Amino acid sequence: MTDLLEKAFEHASKLPPQQQDALAKWLLGEIAADNAWDATFAKSPALLASLASETLQEKDGGDAQPLVPDEL
Repeated sequence: MTDLLEKAFEHASKLPPQQQDALAKWLLGEIAADNAWDATFAKSPALLASLASETLQEKDGGDAQPLVPDEL
């Protein structure tokens, strides 16, 4: 375990039990989501490479539009 994670857990251990549980649920959910993304990408590296290539071609061809979150 890294020093930073150890420090975070030390601080978290001083929180009330309800906040500790909420933090733990959030962290476990984040780890599960990261693992799911890793597994998905590991199953389809060719598809991911194809999508990346297509995106770069669109960008280089001037077909890509900037993302403006406020306009979504």
